[in-house]
Amino acid sequence: MRKNKLKKMFKEGKPIINGWLQIPSAFSAEVMSHQGWDSCTIDMQHGVVDYSNALNMLQAISSTEVTPLARVNWNEPGQIMKILDAGCYGIICPMVSNRKEAENFVNACLYPPKGYRSFGPIRGLLYGGNDYAKHSDNEILKLAMIETKEALDKLDEILSTPNLDGIYIGPADLSLAVGEEPGFDKKEGTKAFEQIQRILEAAKNKNLLAGIHNGSVDYAKKMVSLGFNLVTIGSDQRFMSAGSKQAVESIKGTKKGPDSKGY
Repeated sequence: MRKNKLKKMFKEGKPIINGWLQIPSAFSAEVMSHQGWDSCTIDMQHGVVDYSNALNMLQAISSTEVTPLARVNWNEPGQIMKILDAGCYGIICPMVSNRKEAENFVNACLYPPKGYRSFGPIRGLLYGGNDYAKHSDNEILKLAMIETKEALDKLDEILSTPNLDGIYIGPADLSLAVGEEPGFDKKEGTKAFEQIQRILEAAKNKNLLAGIHNGSVDYAKKMVSLGFNLVTIGSDQRFMSAGSKQAVESIKGTKKGPDSKGY
C-alpha cells in the first residue's frame, strides 16, 4: 500500500504544511497541489464541495505527491467511510466533544476487528494499492477537531481514545466556545490562545499530532515554533480573492478594507 508520508513526517519531527480546498473544482485542486504543499484538505464542511466534486478533486491531487485529506461536515460514519473509499488518506472530523464521539469517529475509519468500517474501497484500491485493506488501518490519518466547550472540559478523555492519531484546532469555533469573537490568528493573552496552548501541550503529552488552521503565513510559522506538527494557511478561495483584490487595488489606487475573517 502507498505509505502516508504525513505519518512519516510526524515521526521525524518535520512540520506538515497543509493546503485547504473549498472551491469545487478538479482544476483548482490540481493547481493547488502543484504548489509544494505536503497535503491538501478538501473541505466538505464549510466549503461548497459535495461528494462528486471531492472525487474529481482527489483524482486531480493524485497526479502529484501531495497527500489527500478531507474534512467531513459531521461525525457521520457513512460520509467518513465513503470519502475514504474514494481514496482520501486522512480525515479531519469536526465537533468531537467527548470520548464516545471520538471512538465513533475513529472506528468508522478502521476495518473490523478494530472498528466497523464497511469493506468497499472502490478508488482506495486504485490510489492505495491492491493490499489497501490489509494496511489502511495503519496509514489513514485520523484527526479530531477540538473546538467545543465540552471538548475543552473532556480533553484528556478524547486524547486517550485508542487509535486516534491527533487533533486539529479550528480557532473560530474554539473562540466561540470560550466567549470570544470567531476568527483566526488569536493573539496572546486571549482566552482562545490560552486554550490553544493547553490543547497543544496535552496532545504533546500523549504523543499525538497537533494541527491548527491559520489565517496568515507569519502566524503559521509561529505555531510551528510553538510545536504544532501541521499548519494550514488560508484556503484556495482566500488566496484567489486576496491576490485579485491586491491587483485591482494596486491598479485603481483604492483600498476596500480588510479581508474576510472566514475560511
